[in-house]
Amino acid sequence: MRRRIIMSMLAGVTLVAGALLGAAPAQSADVPAEFGADWHDPVTAAPPVTRPDTKSCDVTVAEAQFRDFTPYKGTYAPPRGCGDRWNKVVLRLDGKVKGRQFDRLGYLHIGGVEVFRTSTPQPSPDGIEWSVEKDVTRYSDTLREDQDVEMLIGNVVDDTYTGIIDVKVTLTFYAGEPAATINAGETAVKTPDRVLTLQDGTLTTPRNSERIVAEVYATGSGGGCEEYWYLTVPDVAPYSCKAGDGPYREVQVKVDGRLAGIAAPFPTVWTGGWSNPFLWYVIPGPRAFDIKPVEYDLTPFAGLLNDGRPHRIDVSVVGVPEGQAGWSTPVNVLVWQDAKSKHVTGKLTAHRAGDLDNSSAYTPGSEHRLDTEAGHRLTVAGYVDTSHGRVKTTVDRRLANTSVHRWTDGENTDALKGTWTDDETVTVDGRGPAKSTRTHRTYTMDGTTTLGAGDRLRTVLSLGDRAAVEETRGGRRTAWSRLDDSYAGDATYTANVPRDQRHAVGTTSERYRLYGTGGCHDRTLVTVQGTLTEDRAAC
Repeated sequence: MRRRIIMSMLAGVTLVAGALLGAAPAQSADVPAEFGADWHDPVTAAPPVTRPDTKSCDVTVAEAQFRDFTPYKGTYAPPRGCGDRWNKVVLRLDGKVKGRQFDRLGYLHIGGVEVFRTSTPQPSPDGIEWSVEKDVTRYSDTLREDQDVEMLIGNVVDDTYTGIIDVKVTLTFYAGEPAATINAGETAVKTPDRVLTLQDGTLTTPRNSERIVAEVYATGSGGGCEEYWYLTVPDVAPYSCKAGDGPYREVQVKVDGRLAGIAAPFPTVWTGGWSNPFLWYVIPGPRAFDIKPVEYDLTPFAGLLNDGRPHRIDVSVVGVPEGQAGWSTPVNVLVWQDAKSKHVTGKLTAHRAGDLDNSSAYTPGSEHRLDTEAGHRLTVAGYVDTSHGRVKTTVDRRLANTSVHRWTDGENTDALKGTWTDDETVTVDGRGPAKSTRTHRTYTMDGTTTLGAGDRLRTVLSLGDRAAVEETRGGRRTAWSRLDDSYAGDATYTANVPRDQRHAVGTTSERYRLYGTGGCHDRTLVTVQGTLTEDRAAC
């Protein structure tokens, strides 16, 4: 398949995580024979953000039309009438666009903190509207003071690409103290006391920090091959997107040059991905509109970081050829402080980094094949001496990736089947029984794109975003959750012709299941030719 077809041209999950919103339609609808000039507004099966029944206050953070790569710049002021301690803070983006436009990548910074990263749907000629919600309570420290605001959804508007992206972002504050929660892929914790950003690549923590977590909004994007890094091949293979060691990617964090955290990036597919925008017009792929940060528990390094001096924090993506761009990795650091101590001391007591296994075997033939197996393990441990005693933290993380990539000469057939796992156990041993949080993340992708007779391009694709979280104390389970977000699509259109001659057809579906001690959510959506034909809840 020709790579100029594959590129999506991007510019530039839990009960309380973000969700794309949409009104529930009827269970059936008249289905056109093919896609027309308009279709249903974007919607996902993910749950909306739960909201407490307390007094609320709204603040508009940004209101802008994006035509180019000029950021919106404004100011933020905390709400009046809801205090300065909030039970929950909910961000909402409302967007609209019409005409013709590619998918675009965007961010929102408040006080230099990245609170939201997103991408956009591709519009119909008649126009679409969409909304996204996200729980941003963790950034309360930043939101208590007046701050500068910067937002950008990089865009190109000209005679061909006419879609102007019109967005409004608001924050809703709910009065009251926040409650600790457990979500798929997250630990049950209270809101951090401080939210920090790096200064010239360095971090200076408060000297009484007793827990430190870094979050990285890692995205491969920008229109080049790192936008679909999972399809890249070693230099020896005859394929249009090459990366010296193949498709394995790993997001690493180092503290003063020492490996401190490893993670598997989520294989996000944007709304032009896999050569076929008709797969994503109504139901986007998992996480496409609410890009979740990768999290790293750096508490074992707290004794080192609390010395009052700046420390170097480096984020890199393993597998990207040296000197090649294509990844964005902004960093926030969340800190919990010991209010009864001026200086929390401690020590890193264990650091075991396994060898990085990364093997890609190329097999030539009428159908080329690349088999990849990779994995890595890191264990770090340390303690802090707090006002409530010595607390030991151990973080063990194991990554694994297997994939099979098949393609023909000319890439008229291109297929990938891949699985990524990211297993993490964080054990905290201090006063009382030891507490452990085990998170098992699994990401899957299975798809084939074929360019056949008459330039009919067909893509069949399934994606999975799964996480199992279990929290124990003294060996007894105290909380748990299971997430299974599954997408499937099959769409065909005529390539290399004007838009009104594509004669596109397609069926897509999503089932989002989330259940555990926090409750249950189970919703299924089905679309045919851009018409939402099924919206079913099971809980």
